[in-house]
Amino acid sequence: MPTVSNVSAGKAKVGGAVYHAALGTTLPTSTSAALTDFDELGYVSDAGLVNSGAISNTAIKAWGGDTVLNIQTDKADTFAFTLIEVLNVDVLKVVFGEDNVSGTLATGITISANSDEPVDGVWVFDIAMRDGAAKRVVIPCGKLTAIGDVTYSDSAAVGYQMTVSAQPDSAGNTHYEYILKA
Repeated sequence: MPTVSNVSAGKAKVGGAVYHAALGTTLPTSTSAALTDFDELGYVSDAGLVNSGAISNTAIKAWGGDTVLNIQTDKADTFAFTLIEVLNVDVLKVVFGEDNVSGTLATGITISANSDEPVDGVWVFDIAMRDGAAKRVVIPCGKLTAIGDVTYSDSAAVGYQMTVSAQPDSAGNTHYEYILKA
Protein backbone atom coordinates (compact mmCIF):
# COMPACT_ATOMS: atom_id res chain seq x y z
CA MET A 1 0.00 0.00 0.00
CA PRO A 2 1.33 3.47 -0.82
CA THR A 3 2.53 5.51 2.17
CA VAL A 4 2.46 9.30 1.94
CA SER A 5 5.05 9.68 4.69
CA ASN A 6 7.61 7.90 2.48
CA VAL A 7 7.45 10.77 -0.05
CA SER A 8 10.09 13.42 0.56
CA ALA A 9 11.82 16.49 -0.78
CA GLY A 10 15.56 16.92 -0.49
CA LYS A 11 16.84 20.14 1.03
CA ALA A 12 20.34 21.15 1.95
CA LYS A 13 21.18 20.29 5.52
CA VAL A 14 21.28 23.44 7.65
CA GLY A 15 24.88 24.38 8.33
CA GLY A 16 26.33 22.87 5.17
CA ALA A 17 25.55 20.32 2.53
CA VAL A 18 28.62 19.85 0.30
CA TYR A 19 31.99 18.65 1.53
CA HIS A 20 35.24 17.78 -0.24
CA ALA A 21 38.42 16.03 0.89
CA ALA A 22 41.56 14.55 -0.58
CA LEU A 23 41.40 11.08 -2.07
CA GLY A 24 42.09 8.49 0.62
CA THR A 25 40.38 10.46 3.41
CA THR A 26 38.43 8.18 5.76
CA LEU A 27 34.90 7.83 4.41
CA PRO A 28 31.88 8.42 6.62
CA THR A 29 29.63 5.36 6.85
CA SER A 30 26.54 6.94 8.37
CA THR A 31 24.50 10.13 8.29
CA SER A 32 26.04 11.29 11.57
CA ALA A 33 29.72 10.35 11.21
CA ALA A 34 32.01 13.34 11.77
CA LEU A 35 33.54 14.81 8.64
CA THR A 36 37.08 15.36 9.82
CA ASP A 37 39.56 16.51 7.18
CA PHE A 38 36.74 17.68 4.89
CA ASP A 39 36.30 21.23 3.57
CA GLU A 40 32.75 22.60 3.77
CA LEU A 41 31.94 24.28 0.45
CA GLY A 42 29.07 26.49 1.55
CA TYR A 43 25.87 27.38 -0.21
CA VAL A 44 24.61 25.63 -3.33
CA SER A 45 22.17 27.35 -5.69
CA ASP A 46 18.46 26.66 -5.31
CA ALA A 47 18.66 24.26 -8.28
CA GLY A 48 20.00 21.79 -5.71
CA LEU A 49 21.87 18.57 -6.43
CA VAL A 50 21.13 16.47 -9.52
CA ASN A 51 22.32 12.85 -9.61
CA SER A 52 22.25 11.26 -13.05
CA GLY A 53 22.75 7.53 -13.48
CA ALA A 54 22.68 7.34 -17.28
CA ILE A 55 22.95 3.84 -18.72
CA SER A 56 24.14 3.29 -22.29
CA ASN A 57 23.75 0.04 -24.15
CA THR A 58 24.16 -1.56 -27.53
CA ALA A 59 21.16 -3.32 -29.03
CA ILE A 60 21.93 -6.65 -30.67
CA LYS A 61 19.54 -7.43 -33.48
CA ALA A 62 18.55 -10.72 -35.03
CA TRP A 63 18.09 -11.27 -38.69
CA GLY A 64 14.83 -9.60 -39.50
CA GLY A 65 15.35 -6.67 -37.15
CA ASP A 66 14.14 -7.91 -33.74
CA THR A 67 16.20 -6.66 -30.81
CA VAL A 68 17.21 -9.84 -28.97
CA LEU A 69 19.80 -8.57 -26.50
CA ASN A 70 20.90 -5.31 -24.92
CA ILE A 71 24.49 -5.13 -23.72
CA GLN A 72 25.32 -2.42 -21.18
CA THR A 73 28.28 -0.41 -22.44
CA ASP A 74 28.37 2.38 -19.87
CA LYS A 75 26.87 3.36 -16.51
CA ALA A 76 27.69 6.97 -15.70
CA ASP A 77 27.12 8.28 -12.18
CA THR A 78 27.33 12.07 -12.11
CA PHE A 79 26.36 14.79 -9.67
CA ALA A 80 25.63 18.34 -10.87
CA PHE A 81 25.33 21.40 -8.64
CA THR A 82 26.31 25.06 -8.50
CA LEU A 83 28.52 26.37 -5.70
CA ILE A 84 27.65 30.01 -5.01
CA GLU A 85 30.16 30.89 -2.27
CA VAL A 86 32.57 32.29 -4.83
CA LEU A 87 34.58 34.14 -2.17
CA ASN A 88 35.24 30.89 -0.23
CA VAL A 89 38.89 29.87 -0.74
CA ASP A 90 38.02 26.16 -0.36
CA VAL A 91 35.49 26.49 -3.22
CA LEU A 92 38.09 28.22 -5.39
CA LYS A 93 40.64 25.47 -4.70
CA VAL A 94 38.14 22.82 -5.83
CA VAL A 95 37.34 24.77 -9.01
CA PHE A 96 40.86 25.90 -9.98
CA GLY A 97 43.09 23.38 -8.18
CA GLU A 98 44.74 23.44 -4.77
CA ASP A 99 48.05 24.78 -6.12
CA ASN A 100 46.39 27.49 -8.22
CA VAL A 101 44.77 29.46 -5.39
CA SER A 102 46.64 31.35 -2.70
CA GLY A 103 45.88 33.89 -0.02
CA THR A 104 42.74 34.75 1.90
CA LEU A 105 39.90 37.17 1.34
CA ALA A 106 41.40 39.45 4.01
CA THR A 107 44.90 39.48 2.47
CA GLY A 108 43.92 39.04 -1.17
CA ILE A 109 43.26 35.91 -3.17
CA THR A 110 45.29 35.08 -6.26
CA ILE A 111 43.97 32.52 -8.77
CA SER A 112 45.98 31.04 -11.62
CA ALA A 113 43.59 29.66 -14.25
CA ASN A 114 45.25 27.03 -16.41
CA SER A 115 44.75 23.60 -17.95
CA ASP A 116 45.89 21.58 -14.92
CA GLU A 117 43.77 18.46 -14.69
CA PRO A 118 41.47 18.27 -11.65
CA VAL A 119 42.50 15.65 -9.11
CA ASP A 120 40.22 12.93 -7.78
CA GLY A 121 38.72 13.55 -4.36
CA VAL A 122 36.09 12.42 -1.89
CA TRP A 123 32.72 14.18 -1.99
CA VAL A 124 29.91 14.17 0.59
CA PHE A 125 26.42 15.64 0.23
CA ASP A 126 24.16 16.00 3.28
CA ILE A 127 20.44 16.24 2.57
CA ALA A 128 17.55 16.95 4.94
CA MET A 129 14.53 14.80 4.14
CA ARG A 130 10.94 14.71 5.42
CA ASP A 131 10.09 14.39 9.13
CA GLY A 132 13.66 14.69 10.37
CA ALA A 133 15.19 12.02 8.15
CA ALA A 134 18.76 12.66 7.02
CA LYS A 135 20.42 11.39 3.87
CA ARG A 136 24.15 11.37 3.17
CA VAL A 137 25.62 10.63 -0.25
CA VAL A 138 29.32 9.68 -0.23
CA ILE A 139 31.44 9.56 -3.39
CA PRO A 140 34.70 7.78 -2.52
CA CYS A 141 36.40 8.79 -5.77
CA GLY A 142 34.95 11.72 -7.70
CA LYS A 143 36.45 13.89 -10.37
CA LEU A 144 35.37 17.34 -11.46
CA THR A 145 34.57 16.70 -15.13
CA ALA A 146 32.68 19.84 -16.15
CA ILE A 147 32.45 23.47 -15.13
CA GLY A 148 29.70 25.60 -16.64
CA ASP A 149 29.78 29.21 -17.70
CA VAL A 150 30.28 31.77 -14.95
CA THR A 151 27.91 34.70 -15.32
CA TYR A 152 28.40 38.05 -13.60
CA SER A 153 25.13 39.99 -13.56
CA ASP A 154 22.93 42.30 -11.51
CA SER A 155 20.18 39.73 -11.11
CA ALA A 156 21.80 36.45 -10.05
CA ALA A 157 24.45 35.10 -7.74
CA VAL A 158 27.79 34.28 -9.31
CA GLY A 159 28.35 30.55 -9.16
CA TYR A 160 30.41 27.64 -10.37
CA GLN A 161 28.23 25.07 -12.12
CA MET A 162 29.99 21.77 -11.58
CA THR A 163 29.64 18.16 -12.60
CA VAL A 164 31.42 15.54 -10.53
CA SER A 165 31.77 12.10 -12.08
CA ALA A 166 31.82 9.28 -9.54
CA GLN A 167 34.34 6.54 -10.32
CA PRO A 168 34.27 3.00 -8.89
CA ASP A 169 36.12 2.32 -5.64
CA SER A 170 37.94 -0.95 -4.88
CA ALA A 171 34.53 -2.61 -4.27
CA GLY A 172 33.22 -1.40 -7.64
CA ASN A 173 30.80 1.13 -6.11
CA THR A 174 30.57 4.68 -7.44
CA HIS A 175 28.74 6.12 -4.43
CA TYR A 176 27.06 5.17 -1.18
CA GLU A 177 23.83 6.48 0.34
CA TYR A 178 22.92 6.45 4.03
CA ILE A 179 19.45 7.38 5.31
CA LEU A 180 18.32 7.64 8.93
CA LYS A 181 15.25 9.13 10.56
CA ALA A 182 16.23 10.93 13.75
